[in-house]
Amino acid sequence: MPTPDEFYTDTQRKLQIENDSAALGSAVVAAIVSEELKEEQVEFISAKDFFFLSTVNSKGEPTVSYKGGGVGLVKVINSKKVMFPNYDGNGMFYSMGNIEEMNKVGLLFIDFETPNRLRIQGTASISKELELLAQYPGANMVVVVDIDSVFVNCARYIHQHSRVETSKYVPDESGKQPFPAWKRLDKIQAALPSQDQGRAESEGGLITDHDYQTLLEEGNS
Repeated sequence: MPTPDEFYTDTQRKLQIENDSAALGSAVVAAIVSEELKEEQVEFISAKDFFFLSTVNSKGEPTVSYKGGGVGLVKVINSKKVMFPNYDGNGMFYSMGNIEEMNKVGLLFIDFETPNRLRIQGTASISKELELLAQYPGANMVVVVDIDSVFVNCARYIHQHSRVETSKYVPDESGKQPFPAWKRLDKIQAALPSQDQGRAESEGGLITDHDYQTLLEEGNS
């Protein structure tokens, strides 16, 4: 278990002192922070089909992205290591590029029904090993995270609601997924990867920005 001074930065400690919460900050670390997953935390992660991923680039600019898939999207390799897939996206490889460059990540898991939430801070690496990719049909790479710390967050500000359905774009067991509407936009056809070139015509035809906005409003993106 990390000590408070190992867990917090000097600036975080400074703010705690200024706001009369240094003792509380130390107590919280002792109570909820660990360097590996507990059994109940493994079960919590394994039951989730989405999480939020934070990364930072070499210029110190952070970003947060939503990652969704099937139940068990993040697989627990052991109490100190987890992994998750990267599926086809918009071609920016924004988070993946940050991981390749800086390798520090934060994973936030939220259950909006309970409510409950869990954080993992870790050091990540990208893998294209066939053995790992085979566990995620449709993935183009897998991220392996060595856990630095894990802790539960207070759930009092989580807005509760019930789940509706899983996204139809999550790859199936063979790795197939529907062709997204944005890849039918006329203005990006020349820039699509070779595997997507020409598919728009057989997937409903080319669309304009206005058409795409209409599809978004109808929930058909």
